This record gives sequence, C-alpha cells and structure tokens, in this order.
Amino acid sequence: MKRPQRSPTPGFGNTGLHLPKIVFGNSYFGNLYRVLPDETLGAIAEQWIAQTPGPVVIDSAGKYGAGLALENTARQLRKLEIPPDRIVLSNKLAWRRVPLTTAEPTFESGVWADLKHDAVQCISYDGILECWEQGCELLGEYAPSLVSVHDPDEFLAAATSSSDRSDRIGKVIDAYRALHELKSQGRIKGVGIGAKDWRVIAEIYDHVSLDWIMFANSLTIMRHPPELVAFMEQVRKQNVGIINSAVFHGGFLTGGSYFDYSPVDEKNDQDALLFEYRNQLNKVCDRWNIQPATACIQFGLSGPGVSSIALNTSNPNRVKENVEAGNTRLPAGFWDALRDQGLLSVDYPGIIHA
Repeated sequence: MKRPQRSPTPGFGNTGLHLPKIVFGNSYFGNLYRVLPDETLGAIAEQWIAQTPGPVVIDSAGKYGAGLALENTARQLRKLEIPPDRIVLSNKLAWRRVPLTTAEPTFESGVWADLKHDAVQCISYDGILECWEQGCELLGEYAPSLVSVHDPDEFLAAATSSSDRSDRIGKVIDAYRALHELKSQGRIKGVGIGAKDWRVIAEIYDHVSLDWIMFANSLTIMRHPPELVAFMEQVRKQNVGIINSAVFHGGFLTGGSYFDYSPVDEKNDQDALLFEYRNQLNKVCDRWNIQPATACIQFGLSGPGVSSIALNTSNPNRVKENVEAGNTRLPAGFWDALRDQGLLSVDYPGIIHA
C-alpha cells in the first residue's frame, strides 16, 4: 500500500495554520517527574500567552500524566480567560485514561508523580477515536486542531514476531484512517505523526497521507544523519510540515543527567563519550558567548522544512528565553568553529550563514 497523493493547500503542512518558531510542550502539566504548584502552572501558561503575539501552539498528549496535562492546561487557560481561537492545540493520541487500580500507574513506571489515573494504549481504528473523544472531554472548549498517532515506533518495537509487527502496522494504518475521517468531517485541521525513531516515521509515511511530522531526539546539533536530512528534504518538497523536538536530547545538552530520557553516568565508558561531546560544545559556546540552549534551538530550526521547535519547561522564566533563542541568529563563524572541533558534520547543509 503506497502513500496517497494530495493537492497542496496553504499553511503549515496543508493545514491552513501558521505556526510560530517556538511551540510549547506541556508534559510538566501532567506531573512529569514531580508535581508543580498550581501557581507555577498558571505562570507558565501566562508566559505562553505573553510571549506569543499570534496563536499559541501547545503540544500535548493523552499519555502525559494519563490525561492530566490536557486537563490542567485547559483549566489554566480558562483561569486566564483565553479564548479558544487564541490556542492551537496538538493532541498526540494513543493512550486512554483508565481508573488507577494499583499503587503506581502501570503505563510508564517512574516517570509521572502522584497520578490519580492509569492509562492504556489504544492504537486501532476504534481505539484512536476513543482517545480523541476522551481528549476532547478533558480539553473542553480548547479542542485540538492537530492530531497524530503517538510513538508508533514504540508500539511496533513491542512486536513479538514478524507477523505480530505486520498486525501492528495494520492497526496503525487503521488508526490513521479514523483520523483522516475526523479531518474530512472538519473536526480537525491536520493529521500527523510523532516518534523518536525517524525511520519508523519514514516507513509509515509510505502508507498514509500526513500533513505534518514531529521528530524527537532525531535532528539535533549532536546527531544529524544524512539519511534523515534527505528524508526531511523529501517531505518538505511534498508540503508536509515539520516540527522538531527534544533538541536537547532530553535535557542532556543543557546540563541534565538524562540522555534521551534515560539516566547516564560519566563513569560508564559509552556514556563518557556523551559527556565529552557536551564539554566540548560548552567550550565553543563559551568562547563565542552563546548559550548552549540557543545553539541547540537554532540548529534544530535549520533542518530542511522545519517550521517550529517544540520546547518544554517547568520554569516560567524560561519561556521567554526559549522564544528569544528561537529568534537569535548566530554567526557563521560559530558553526565553522563547531565543524573545526568535529562537533558538527562538515556535510550538513542546513546551517544558516550570516
């Protein structure tokens, strides 16, 4: 089954929407790692509005806190009296909230704090519609404009045999059939995909029509394989919108102790290479008086067809910094210095020169 063809329409990936450079992830609204005080959540939402002159784009998922991120985001927007037409919400679908019957949620151990619900994976025609309906209930008037199947790479990686994987691919395709029906009914603006393994995105792209793609942990200042760059150029030419995310590798490149959401140890020989890269990147950034976060964001925006970077923070003050970083043009000499140090591929075509 080959990907259907379609005629291009204006806006971000055939959606008619126009996205800002920075879109806001909201997983911290779902108690990611810890519970944030209500006043902190309110301050973050307030900064989303203050720092974005046009529509505010929020990237969420039913998986974030078993729907809690959706619920908390809508509640904070209501408190601020933000009209729905000021918000463009993306809801990544694949997980449905269910009652919590165990001491801890079963769907992602050790990640979410103090949850009152559990979540189950629902990737199928009926399952994805159940996720959609539940998400709309939790969001109320802030209904999503963009939807996608969330982390199909993890769903496929869980297959126990080749026949099981084929069955799972069929369920993913059926889920997209349901999402395209929602679009044909005028209930959403665009259908996309979000995944950490870009190769699975490319595989699914051969089977279904996509309006937009979100890459995670894929095109970063540290890793930018030529095969991925070529795929991005391909979808750009076909008017598919691209959002880049996880450009800090789960916070590692900006000083965190997790790489791609897994803990790392400098004493481990393999992990030591990651720390060495970060140390060298910091040295070049220091010489040029550039924040590593800004370098990561600007590189992430340089990829073919990338319109936006999705950034997530638990610090209200960081929202403004992230938006400013998205609008900070860096000198060509800085990128050349990274190449000279072997920190950036000499063949990467996307760097913006002064």
